[in-house]
Amino acid sequence: MNYSKYHIPAVFSPVLTPIHTDGGPDASRLLKQCQWLDQNGVGQAIFGTNSEANSFSAVQKMRTLEKLITGGLKPQHMMPGTGACSIDETVTMSKAAVDAGCSGVLMLSPFYYKDVSDDGLYGFYAKVIEKVADSRLKIYVYNIPPVTKISLSVSLLQRLVKDFPDTVVGIKDSSGDWSYTESVIKALSVGGFQVYAGSETFLMRTLRAGGVGCISATANVNPKAISDLAADWQAANADERQAQLDVVRSTFAKYPMIPAMKSAVAHFSKDAHWAHVLPPLVDLKPEQQTALIADLEKIHFTMLGL
Repeated sequence: MNYSKYHIPAVFSPVLTPIHTDGGPDASRLLKQCQWLDQNGVGQAIFGTNSEANSFSAVQKMRTLEKLITGGLKPQHMMPGTGACSIDETVTMSKAAVDAGCSGVLMLSPFYYKDVSDDGLYGFYAKVIEKVADSRLKIYVYNIPPVTKISLSVSLLQRLVKDFPDTVVGIKDSSGDWSYTESVIKALSVGGFQVYAGSETFLMRTLRAGGVGCISATANVNPKAISDLAADWQAANADERQAQLDVVRSTFAKYPMIPAMKSAVAHFSKDAHWAHVLPPLVDLKPEQQTALIADLEKIHFTMLGL
């Protein structure tokens, strides 16, 4: 396992969630996938965007977390997504993650209401912290404005860190805006705030600027190459390796990402059950699956040991 200087993985994956026949998370398949990621140096940010987290209930997610840990997964390598529109739901899931010994929680901002003020967002996070009431809580705020239509301003982050320095400890930035990511690093990383890019596309830039790594969708399918670069980012061939990561990412990005990655897992694991997503997402069509595998073969991509 490759660790950042903060003693948690430098690379996490929002782990794809296999769907059980009853429509809930398939914990046994998910455990195997998480173990494979762990063996390849990648932490598990279960119940993230690419996990289809908001298609599952809090109860389903907490039961699944318990089964994963009972199955032997290391909680210190896990950063479950706990953000929800409801304060109480966020508190309940965050408490479960803290009690399980997870390294932190990835907390999406309340995403239903748009054009909310920094004061309102601050109030949400402050209330969650107050109600969890546990010094073990470590929050990594999750900024993903392309989906939530809410952007977490640098001044809001500074306010949260100032008032809750031992609790609000980092961010996953999936804005896709390098200037924003860089501004957060410059404003907060000197104090130990941990900035993770939301894609390995920004991995080298993040590490060189003083960030700690990435929490990336395609770490689901390309974990070792991403983790190895994060651990050896000062190597002479680092830029060449970054370019290779970008080729893999762009290949998957030609298709709807979540069903494409699930199709890849289904293909390389020889387990067709993996290929399914929950509505409103839709599975790749057979012709898309064929085209994806052909594209992956062109770049000599594989998923060893899956």
